[in-house]
Amino acid sequence: MTPTAPAPTAPAPAGPRGRAPGPLLLGVRHHGPGSARGVAAALDAARPAAVLIEGPAEADALAALAADPETVPPVALLAHAVDDPGRAAFWPFAAFSPEWTALRWALDRGVPVRFVDLPAAHTLAADPTWGDGEEEADGTPRIDPLAELAAAAGHEDPEQWWEDVVELRGDTGPPDPLAPFAALAEAMTALRERYDHGGHLRDLVREAHMRLRLRAARKEFGDDVAVVCGAWHVPALARRTTATADRALLKGLPKVKTELTWVPWTHRRLARRSGYGAGIESPGWYGHLFAAPDRPVERWMTKVAGLLREADHPVSSAHVIEAVRLAEGLAALRGRPRPGLAETTDAVRAVLCEGSDVPLALVRDRLVVGDALGEVPAAAPAVPLQCDLDRLRRSLRLKPEADERELDLDLRGGTDAARSRLLHRLRLLGVDWGTPAPGRTGTGTFRESWRLRWQPELHVRVAEAGVWGTTVEAAATARAEALALAADSLAEITALAERCLLAGLADALPAVLGALADRAALDTDVAHLADALPALARSLRYGDVRGTDTAALADVATGLAARVCVGLPPACAGLDQDAAAAMRDRLDALHPAIGLLQDAAPDPPADDPAALASRWAGVLRRLAGAERVPGAIRGRAARILLDEGRLPDDEAARLMGLALSPGTPPASAAAWTDGFVGGTGGGLLLVHDERLLALLDRWLAGVPAEAFTDVLPLLRRTFGAYEPGVRRTLGELAARGPGAPGRPAAAPVPGFAAAPDAERADGVLPLLDLVLGAPGAKEAA
Repeated sequence: MTPTAPAPTAPAPAGPRGRAPGPLLLGVRHHGPGSARGVAAALDAARPAAVLIEGPAEADALAALAADPETVPPVALLAHAVDDPGRAAFWPFAAFSPEWTALRWALDRGVPVRFVDLPAAHTLAADPTWGDGEEEADGTPRIDPLAELAAAAGHEDPEQWWEDVVELRGDTGPPDPLAPFAALAEAMTALRERYDHGGHLRDLVREAHMRLRLRAARKEFGDDVAVVCGAWHVPALARRTTATADRALLKGLPKVKTELTWVPWTHRRLARRSGYGAGIESPGWYGHLFAAPDRPVERWMTKVAGLLREADHPVSSAHVIEAVRLAEGLAALRGRPRPGLAETTDAVRAVLCEGSDVPLALVRDRLVVGDALGEVPAAAPAVPLQCDLDRLRRSLRLKPEADERELDLDLRGGTDAARSRLLHRLRLLGVDWGTPAPGRTGTGTFRESWRLRWQPELHVRVAEAGVWGTTVEAAATARAEALALAADSLAEITALAERCLLAGLADALPAVLGALADRAALDTDVAHLADALPALARSLRYGDVRGTDTAALADVATGLAARVCVGLPPACAGLDQDAAAAMRDRLDALHPAIGLLQDAAPDPPADDPAALASRWAGVLRRLAGAERVPGAIRGRAARILLDEGRLPDDEAARLMGLALSPGTPPASAAAWTDGFVGGTGGGLLLVHDERLLALLDRWLAGVPAEAFTDVLPLLRRTFGAYEPGVRRTLGELAARGPGAPGRPAAAPVPGFAAAPDAERADGVLPLLDLVLGAPGAKEAA
């Protein structure tokens, strides 16, 4: 059933102190600095006995926290359903929000303050799409009030019109601070008379609740109350309706149990492009207008100049003066009362940035939008998990920041190791405060790099994760156990085991390893086993640095590796091109994993310490010589053996000769070539071994013309991945041709001798002993 609004009536005029009896209705635009200054002036003039603010009604209990010295805007009211924390809503407040100004005005003067909007219990219970279909059936078009008013004033851009009329109005406003609100109320009344609810059916229910709260406030405080709300709602609050009619609109609304608190917010989340429709694109600019009502352009240009100087962009005082003059001239040409964001941006681009959009992008990101992050007091209510997280981050000196920053950790230190565990546990809970980043130095296991950025939505994620436990460790453990039971594939469980070790969740490992063993015993797909093994091998290396007992994990991993060695050769036979490429990639991942497992094996057989590595080498030999195995796999197996020193050069040349023989189809030969010389180091292999290069060159020259087009894309991919210097050297060698005169045949590349010089090589041994700390090295030196 579509809610029906009562017939509109004009609101009572908002005059000076002797105005007509009735509530003072201050219609504003959310997050507007001009509206905020106007509200402050109006409240100072009217001195109401109580202030009512558009916001969830349950927030009355939290209002006093806004006056806490630890509360720094931007902040937001967060409401979430107790039984479904993922169902949440935010009500953001910036320092330049009119609602925040009214709230602080009332608290600073001891004036009672109430929130009058529809309770969050109803808002969160309602279907998010409620009203969309009814609006279409009702036939009323959904309008934008600001766009309608701007069009009536002859302006095409509603944002610029509102900025000129309200936001850029400084201290030179009308003598009566209530007059602008009366004019705006009159304009909104005309819109509501023409468009009724304007396609916003939900507003009818909200406005009915606001009227009920207004009636209650008038009974408690009399008519001397002020209401700060969106200007669109002012005509609805001024209507004379009955309480019975308003209650009828609210009857039957769904309801859920909710909890509310204050959370930090950011300027980026106030911007439209961040996904929150706050109605502003430039919160940093609006914050500047609110903080600097006098000479805002001069102060803005000075701020921009300081930012550019920090970025090593030369900006002088003369630049600032000229930029201010240009902005004011543009405003005069465009008929604006003051330079707005468009004029200041044009001036900054032309003068301070010398016409370049590169430094201008920095200005837009850091100043126009801004990276301000608010703060809330410790007394603000929070779920137990959030309290534990706050305690941990304070003890570990991790401060939430809106701007992304790098954090490098040395896991050998107690504090850094604890930071790593906390960040990994939060990721396991879906709270991505930090994301792993490539380390700046080395590939050792004792260093980690993170990119940290705190976003307001993470408070909702923490509330959601609270169902798993009251502490971060307990919640992450319970979450890991649940994921292990629900995992659909072996690879998921092995990845989970790795995450548990990174997070230091020893209590979760038994459940995860139990699920891993059960899944591995039932899974007969070698591809699944091969995909799971690398994660297990990586997990084993964390034991030394993090002090985690990985013996049970090593037993599972070595058993899995044995099954892979048995099942891999038959699984590689008869694969098509795509499946062969996927299996080749598995070989690349399996080989280092086998090496890690061999090093981490807790009790290798006494008679053969390298049993696992030897077994794996045997598997590679079988693959390299099997005719039914695709060329990409055979070539990669041969390459791995050659790199490990388990395949003599003559044997490698023989395998290449067989793979590139005239009887081999060109597509199969090209796939073998890609497997053998593709990837890291393949180009250098050809540079340093002219026999292999000559075999490849002869095969390539003999590829029939009709088949060359088919093998060209694969060859281009193979050789295109080489470094430019390697490609250039290969080109020179190919142009010279094998056996060219004027160069010893045994010298494959310029700068390399025909045979190793043992005497010159021995000259580095004393220095090497000194570096490694060999006994007597210093005396010998």
